[in-house]
Parts: sequence; C-alpha cells; structure tokens
Amino acid sequence: MTPRPLGRTGLSATPLMLGGNVFGWTADRKESFAILDAFVDAGGSLVDTADVYSAWVPGNAGGESETLIGDWLRNGGRRDALLIATKVGLLDGAGGTGLSASRIAGAVEESLRRLGTDAIDIYFAHRDDPATPLEETLEAFDRLVTTGKVRVLGASNYAPDRLETALAASDAHGWARFSVIEPRYNLLDRDTYEGPLQALALREGLAVVPFYALANGLLTGKYRRIEDIAGHPREQYLRPLFERPEVPRLIAAMEQVAQGSGGSMVSVAIAWMLAQAGVSAPIASVSRVSQLGELLAGTSLALGADQLALLDGAMA
Repeated sequence: MTPRPLGRTGLSATPLMLGGNVFGWTADRKESFAILDAFVDAGGSLVDTADVYSAWVPGNAGGESETLIGDWLRNGGRRDALLIATKVGLLDGAGGTGLSASRIAGAVEESLRRLGTDAIDIYFAHRDDPATPLEETLEAFDRLVTTGKVRVLGASNYAPDRLETALAASDAHGWARFSVIEPRYNLLDRDTYEGPLQALALREGLAVVPFYALANGLLTGKYRRIEDIAGHPREQYLRPLFERPEVPRLIAAMEQVAQGSGGSMVSVAIAWMLAQAGVSAPIASVSRVSQLGELLAGTSLALGADQLALLDGAMA
C-alpha cells in the first residue's frame, strides 16, 4: 500500500485503517497480535480503536482493545510504523462522562497507559456531547495537542452543522481544530456522509476515515439469507440490514463487478469507497489474518466508471 496525505493533518498514511473493535471480542490476544503483525508487514500504518472497545462483551469493562494493542507494542510491535487513533466520549471513567474537560483529561491518561505510548496520533471525540458546552470540549482537546499528548484531533459521528460550528469556534480561539472525521459510510449507508458533511470535508480539507466499510460484514458476501446470521456476534446489527429491499440488488451488482475486475466483494467495497470524494482510508476489521488479504487488495483495485455506475445504480 502506498502512503498518501491524510487530509491537511500533515500525516501520511496508507489508504486502509485497521479496525480494532474486534480485539478482545471476536479476535483473542493471539489472533489480535497476528493480525497486527500481518497488517504492518503488508505496509499498513493506520489502526483505529477506542476506550470503549469492547465494553459490550460480557465480562469486559472497556479498554480491552487498547490494552491488546499496547501489549502488542510492548511485545515488539513497531510503534514508529503505526499511526494509532483512539476515542473518548462513550466510556465513563476518571473525570466523569462524555466530553467534559475533566473526562477528556482523565480518559487520555487511561488510553495512554493502556496503549503504552507517550502520544496518541489521532484522538477522536467518539460522539457529540450536547450536555457539555462545545467550547469546553474544544479547549480541553486543544490542551492535549499543546502538551504533546495528542498529535491530531478528530470528530466521529458529528452532524455537519455541529462540526462546522466546532471548526469555527476552534479557529476563533486559535485552538487546534478537528482535522479528521469518522462518519458511518459504505455502499449501503450513504446518507450520513454524502451531502452536507462531504461538502464540508472537501471545503475544509478534512481527512475522512469512514467506519462500517463492510456494513458489519454484509458486504463481504458471506451472508445471503437471514438464516446465515443466526447466532453470529453481529446478528443484532445485521438483521435490520436484511430487511432493506435494495440489499439483493446491491449484492448482485457487487458480484458482477467482482467477477469483472477479478477481485472479491470485499475488495470491491473498499475500492468503491476509495473512489468517493474526500475519503482517505476506509475502516474495516478482521477477526482472522486470512481475511486481511481481500481488504488490502481493495486499496489497489481501480474500478472503471461503468462499474462505479453499476454499483451506484443498485442503490437508486
């Protein structure tokens, strides 16, 4: 994978971001280490995690993914080859909750300790926090950049108007601003990014690293009937997707493009995203090393205009 600029952040990264949500969930310690090894060996340089990963698993409290990444680094992982992104806002802990200044200050120390690093490359607000004054949040983030604990700031799940307000407030005060956004976006879920948010990202030079690149696995082609997901760890997320009438058309179109391009449905999904304006690096996770190859192949697969039109037409 060839590194390219990550928006106007000053960072250069490969066009795929490895999702760390599976670490400590569907990928155990051994497999998580193997996935990270294989990703870096293949030239990968972006890893996404969050303090709340994977608190939803029975017996977990949050921080499991960060801890596994930190253990991998201490075990000989190449910190200099990796850009680590993590998030604050969904896990209660030191300093309180949400995006209050006290919680941000406490959460960053917890994440730094678990990751075993001196600085976080990209620190995301995981979700907007209307209960906390926006300027309180932004000033707290600015302090992290000023003190060197964070290199670049990001906003995940922000509505366009709130993001625009945040950027203007940071500029007015001379604070470090959000320069990376993480919206939900894939071939199936397009409304969140396309439109005002995409226009704002392009105008402001924001790097875009969308999550759910494979729609919780639906776009991999592994699941064709609702019966296929029974008992699956992501069943609660996949079930509503099967109720959408356009899904069979999209799957058929992806299969046609995959056959014509010599790729897989996974690589087609990644290649389509990289062809969209503003997208820097889709986020996708794997639970086994054997699944990584198709993701990486998508970063070098160039789809033709007719193939892109076919995929877009399936969603019309």
